[in-house]
Amino acid sequence: MFFFFHLLSAATFLFRMAEAAAMPPLNPYQPTTGSSHSQQHCQNPLQRREWRTLSTDEKQDYIEAVQCFQSKPAINPTIKASKSRFDEFQSYHISIADSVHFVGQFLPWHRLFLKYYEDALRNECGYTGAHPYWDWTLDSESDEDFVNSPIWDPDTGFGGDGVPGTYTLPPYGNDSRIRPDEFVGCVQDGPFADYTLSLGPGKLVTNHCLVRGFNSTAARIYLTASQVANTTSQNSFEEFRIQLEGGSQTPDRKLHDSGHTSVGGDMSNFYSSPGDPIFYLHHANLDRIWWFWQNLKPAHMYDVSGRSSAIAASPPNVTLEFPLLMGNLGKTVPIRDVIDIHSDENCYTYI
Repeated sequence: MFFFFHLLSAATFLFRMAEAAAMPPLNPYQPTTGSSHSQQHCQNPLQRREWRTLSTDEKQDYIEAVQCFQSKPAINPTIKASKSRFDEFQSYHISIADSVHFVGQFLPWHRLFLKYYEDALRNECGYTGAHPYWDWTLDSESDEDFVNSPIWDPDTGFGGDGVPGTYTLPPYGNDSRIRPDEFVGCVQDGPFADYTLSLGPGKLVTNHCLVRGFNSTAARIYLTASQVANTTSQNSFEEFRIQLEGGSQTPDRKLHDSGHTSVGGDMSNFYSSPGDPIFYLHHANLDRIWWFWQNLKPAHMYDVSGRSSAIAASPPNVTLEFPLLMGNLGKTVPIRDVIDIHSDENCYTYI
């Protein structure tokens, strides 16, 4: 079993990735060696799989767990207008977004955020599977591939693009992070067609439909195997995280921001993007790519660096002891505790 590739897409994807960067296959159950930081590894990690490799029943189980989470009342949200537990996670992301993007803790923080979301689906909504991921490289060959991806299937996916003319942005002042051209319309098919969001766009508090506005050009140019290969070819964590995240750190789009932009609508917003359930599958794929990079060399596993604030004038750099703030979503822990996904505390892998 190849670590980075699932059997369904192994032949095509392996050829493209090997051609671009000659990346070796990895054994997901092989503990990383050569590090003095080694942790106890769990015996039966949850196996996170690509969405289209799940059976119809497995896809339905995951969708139903998300819908369950959207129906459960919020407990203690950061933004009081939050109505559901699903809103509560979005609420916390809105409140902390400025502190966890374009910084060294970007990847570790989102790894923990996703883990707590996965735990909540399992503990509160009876979900028995692992959290799936969306490998958008499989949908980036052409505009048609992206628009017709199984991820958007109305019966076995997350519904499709927004319908033009069905949504109007409320007044949003001078918030440059809300881009009107990305809010095409309401999603009117699939399992979330009738879901009402309580938060967003941005920091606004509004009741609105799930909005999307596909940008397949962004996917075709930036969400490719060659872009992934270029990202994972970086020698240091600092170079890797900047190549992966993009945003204001780079002159053009990268994997993280292109995944958001390609979906558009709620997903495209810097603050409120977790309002689209696809957010979590996108970030699972980014986490998978980080895990792949971590395993390329022993020195990569515990390599963390970068400024701890994108706002402060001279912030300290992050270290393994840097705390990942999670508010009421779960424990605040140091980066060290999330760095190895095979540890007893995390206990998941990617196949």
